[in-house]
Amino acid sequence: MTLNHTPYLSTLFLPSPSLYLSSTISATHMAAAISVLIPKSTTILQTIDLFKQPNSKFLNGSSLEGFSLNFKPAGVCKSRNFPSFVVSASAGKTTTSTTGNGGGTFYVNFTGFPFPLGPFLNRSTIRTEAVKDCIWLFEQEQALGFSSVSTNIRMTVIKLKSGGLWVHAPIAPTKECIQLVKELGAPVEYIVLPTFAYEHKIFVGPFSRKFPQAQIYVAPRQWSWPLNLPLEFFGIFRAKTLEHEDLSTPWAAEIEQKVLSSPEVGIGPYVEVAFYHKTSKTLLVTDAVIFVPRQPPECISNESLLASAKNGLAVKILSKGKEVPQEPVVDNQLNRQKGWERMVLQILFLGPSNLLEPKASFSQMSQKLIVSPIVKTLVFSKVPEKVRDWIDGIARDWRFKRIIPAHFAAPVNANRSDFLAAFAFLDDLLGERYVTRPSLQLFFTSLMGRAASYFPPDDMKTLSSLDQFLVSVGAVKKTVSGRKQPSKLL
Repeated sequence: MTLNHTPYLSTLFLPSPSLYLSSTISATHMAAAISVLIPKSTTILQTIDLFKQPNSKFLNGSSLEGFSLNFKPAGVCKSRNFPSFVVSASAGKTTTSTTGNGGGTFYVNFTGFPFPLGPFLNRSTIRTEAVKDCIWLFEQEQALGFSSVSTNIRMTVIKLKSGGLWVHAPIAPTKECIQLVKELGAPVEYIVLPTFAYEHKIFVGPFSRKFPQAQIYVAPRQWSWPLNLPLEFFGIFRAKTLEHEDLSTPWAAEIEQKVLSSPEVGIGPYVEVAFYHKTSKTLLVTDAVIFVPRQPPECISNESLLASAKNGLAVKILSKGKEVPQEPVVDNQLNRQKGWERMVLQILFLGPSNLLEPKASFSQMSQKLIVSPIVKTLVFSKVPEKVRDWIDGIARDWRFKRIIPAHFAAPVNANRSDFLAAFAFLDDLLGERYVTRPSLQLFFTSLMGRAASYFPPDDMKTLSSLDQFLVSVGAVKKTVSGRKQPSKLL
């Protein structure tokens, strides 16, 4: 058993459950939206100097090589051709660890209270080759505390021309995960944190200690609340800051970057760095867009899916007044699929209209590139000009043909028009005063965007009500301009 070496134990108390309307809300975009916007949360962080001795014992008498409870939030790629205006998710070669007997999946993680990010003790890792000999995806299950809501969290690894590895958004460094990385037969040269979000930040320190020679780069304007603690508190040392369109990074010849750094609309800014791997024509994002697959990701356990299929309290509350049968859940494909559909709707809408019969809403939200309703409503709609600048720059400068987000399906076979279509809602917010694209491209984007931006109105009610409440009490602003105002002439 190998845990992650760190001299501290830190604890983060997340927002009060009264803010979430039910006890089964996903943490997938909590850091991307809720933590930015909701000021009425209580955060207590404590550090304890412990587990310094390498021969310490923990649980089953296993050696404690390291321990971490972090609470805070030379191959050349081969090109492929994909048809335009087609958005789909593709699967590559999948590999699991050869560590055997499941021991390599052990990882103690109780980040956040009362909504810690699970699984608490075991995290299986799935490795998939997205681009032959060049890009690999590593996925683990990520659950919201004691609820039945889970999704996947993804780390992307790119092999540079130097022969070294560039790691995007590290995941929990279990023995299995590290073994799968080492099987690539190349040294980890760079570790990149592309966001402020705690669900990604918590693993950077432990992961980097497995590869002490690697250089660490983090998104700008890192913050925590109510105590704005330095990165070192979370085990991230000697980190360099990612800058917008920085050509001085050691990977600049192969990977370009653009930073979205929004004004503060609540207690902190939304920050995300997008990357473009030029050889493979691949766009990497964190939470900006997602593609919900019909089938659950392989890393999500059957136990989690079946737990979500049970008709618990959340289903009784969100059943449109229909009688909820109490019957045992049999382990079969139908129930596993129902569990996945319920998970997705709670992740996307917080309080969807009908968890009892989720299929109709799920069908409207899956198999298309979208901006998550939470991120759209609580973040991007607040700073539409800033987001528009960012996505237009991405579409103008980068001719990508696939997108790799940090959650749900990947790689997604999508081009610039597909990407812009996912943000078509910005056109409604900004109107004609902010059009920077050619008319033909604008026409196609508008046409595709109607489907990408359509969310079932009944499912949006809870999220819209939450947004209106936060605006009414002054917790957030309705909109915040993200553009610099021109100087007045005297």
